Amino acid sequence: MPDKPIALISTPWPLYSRPSVQLATLKSFLQQEHPGLVVDARHFYLSAAAAVGYRTYHGISKRTWLAESVYAAMLYPERIDEIRKLFYRSAKGSAEMPKVDFTRLVDRLSAVSDQFIASIAWKRYGLIGFSVCLCQLTSTLYFIRRIKTTAPSVPVVIGGSFLAGESISPLLQVFPQIDFGIHGEGERPLSRLVKGLQNASQPAEIDPIVGVVSGHTPSAQPAARSQLEDLADLPPPDFDDYFQLLETFAPAQRFFPTLGVEMSRGCWWQKAAANTPGTGCAFCNLNLQWEGYRSKQPQQVVREIEDLTQRHQTLSVAFVDNLIPLKTAAPVFEQLARSGKDYRLFCEIRAGTYRSLLEKMKRAGVIDLQIGIEALSTRLLAKLNKGITAIENLQIMKLCEELDLVNSSNLILGFPGSDRQDVEETLHSLEYALPFRPMRAVEFWLGLGSPVWRYPNSFGLQAVFNHPNWSILLPSAAAKQIPLMIQAYRGDRTIQKKRWKPVRKKVAEWKKNYEALRCSSNAAPILSYRDGKDFLIIRQRRPNAEPISHRLVGASRQIYLFCEQPRSLVDILKEFPSFDEGQVRSFLAMMVDKKLAFSEHRHYLSLAIPAHPSSTASRYHSPD
Repeated sequence: MPDKPIALISTPWPLYSRPSVQLATLKSFLQQEHPGLVVDARHFYLSAAAAVGYRTYHGISKRTWLAESVYAAMLYPERIDEIRKLFYRSAKGSAEMPKVDFTRLVDRLSAVSDQFIASIAWKRYGLIGFSVCLCQLTSTLYFIRRIKTTAPSVPVVIGGSFLAGESISPLLQVFPQIDFGIHGEGERPLSRLVKGLQNASQPAEIDPIVGVVSGHTPSAQPAARSQLEDLADLPPPDFDDYFQLLETFAPAQRFFPTLGVEMSRGCWWQKAAANTPGTGCAFCNLNLQWEGYRSKQPQQVVREIEDLTQRHQTLSVAFVDNLIPLKTAAPVFEQLARSGKDYRLFCEIRAGTYRSLLEKMKRAGVIDLQIGIEALSTRLLAKLNKGITAIENLQIMKLCEELDLVNSSNLILGFPGSDRQDVEETLHSLEYALPFRPMRAVEFWLGLGSPVWRYPNSFGLQAVFNHPNWSILLPSAAAKQIPLMIQAYRGDRTIQKKRWKPVRKKVAEWKKNYEALRCSSNAAPILSYRDGKDFLIIRQRRPNAEPISHRLVGASRQIYLFCEQPRSLVDILKEFPSFDEGQVRSFLAMMVDKKLAFSEHRHYLSLAIPAHPSSTASRYHSPD
């Protein structure tokens, strides 16, 4: 396929307000490796969002079964009645999901999709690639089928985080319109596939390529990945196609997008679990396409952000890493802060992230974080293999409240094998978490390739299989033969749902009270203190009641401030050798009883934050 351009497509339902970093990075890399190659990056999901309305699109894109239902109805109109029922069933209980007429929605998206397909001469391309992430399976299959109808000889390749190694070969067998699948990271395999197609008259003539699974030569399918050894080899992502499309919209539909930037790939938290097989978080399947953990040098990251935000005249950036690199993140945020630009940044971090790094992130412009908290029971955190404790999770929630960082974190309910003690510990911890931004309660779902999925017996699962909803959305051959990202299982699901009901109720109360106290016109912290240097005044706001004030004087003040980070009783007594141990214990017990401090395994954490966050980072001074 000499001199033929390449098309890269992202179908609904990614976040419409972000250009696809997958398409943008692949485009840049292909053009770097093949000078003169024309690569068209088609962010069709943005057109779809504009067609149905951004609010409607956003509500659908946040729920997998809503998103997958729409294009499934276009693919298999004979199944529309059952698919419609699934859509409405999945929409229940979502305050963010506007009321939508499913039939009208399908008709509207069918029209705009077919208009897009008809507007492009697909036969001119030498290869058409699709990035497939969560919520994109049925929409991708719809576009492949329609495009193959008009250009049957043009080879199609798919890749992305939705495709675990177990999925690719069965997917190509069930859907023969797909010629190739990328196993793992896409840049090098896709570049070699482009070169192979340029030198072959037919896709079936291509020699085996590491990282590429071929639907034409199933006996030669390689299992290995082929990824970049050094992310310094990646050029900056090319978002031009997205912005050019956005410029064609009416003024009322234009907005300032958030740019996606990578610091790293993979996850550095790969510690083996103590009592169960597997490494990393037990529930996680976000890193199946990577081998190991790699990160860019700070200067490369900063240069990309400065150049991209200047080029596209926007200041919002989302780090798309599954986990930012602790060793090199600090210099990135330090340099961004020195730029003097009013960035708005988002990233994902572990709960053990230290205070000084959070402060640097805040100064650089981080306003929103997703923190891997997941649980407030140390017993359950061990089962999840988080490598963190409840008191450490409360500490980072407290730090975010103090630094005014929006903490968007999940609380997993119903994890297989969790017991009454896990629930009781969670309810206990929630009593102390009430001054901080509420977490979002989410039901455990089984992800293909996660440690729980790979070792079901170790977690009390009797069997694992595709989620039953796939049988509604897809033909039986696809639903049975292809291992799909969202799985289901036989085990203790019914028991877990009942067991975690009190936590679900408690989280709802937490959210209601927080909004009433913290998000009202009086936006003062719920639990705060003012320091008088030899005394401390703590103000404890309460829902539907007057605030309570507490005064700590002398040694009480010193101990409370010393416990601004978790401290063991041994360390407290060592820091204050002249204080009577019995009195120290009595004081700490009183603070815990009043919900002013949290205690776990003879460690203590004070919970109040400064009434004026501009106070110094460390307010405790040794009595010596």
